[in-house]
Amino acid sequence: MPRIFLSFRKPDSRWMRNHVYRALSERLGADEIFKSGESIPPGADFAEILRRQAAECELMCVLIGPGWLDARSENGVRLLDRAHDWVRLEIATALRAGNRVVPVLLGDATMLPDASALPAEIAELARLQFLRVPETHLPDGLAHLGDAVAALLSDAGGDSDSAVEPGRGTAPAADPEPSMTMTAHVSGGGSAYQAARDQTIRLA
Repeated sequence: MPRIFLSFRKPDSRWMRNHVYRALSERLGADEIFKSGESIPPGADFAEILRRQAAECELMCVLIGPGWLDARSENGVRLLDRAHDWVRLEIATALRAGNRVVPVLLGDATMLPDASALPAEIAELARLQFLRVPETHLPDGLAHLGDAVAALLSDAGGDSDSAVEPGRGTAPAADPEPSMTMTAHVSGGGSAYQAARDQTIRLA
């Protein structure tokens, strides 16, 4: 079963989402990544598969672009406010299961939503440390994302004898993952608190 679940809203930042999927697949192996459009075979019960994968994944990356929070239906209803919204259900399922959930902000200026702007069942998302993939430094951002996700999976496994190699899923490693500091690039507005959160991500 894939260890990483990519949660995303289809109309939001499609080209960056595809870059993220390709980069993680090359870094970790495509079999480790669950992405609904790629991972659900024709004729399968997609609702059951989505729920099971969200509940059993080790890591959910919630891809948030500039249109993620306020995306609306044809009649003007915000999608997140619908009880049957799949993005909302995926995140809520992973949080209830106690899985690690990481917001991944797509673009230089995308901000993490405030808890008050989210449905109560996923309001915790606003308190979680995020990663950012900036457009202006896309290759570096994708490389940093791959390193961070690999380190998180290694930590979740709790076994220093295994690490993730590019394109191969899991494989033996001679040494445990070293401590790593990631520096992201900040531009655009937002609170000073969020800007401070956006600058350095430390993984032990």
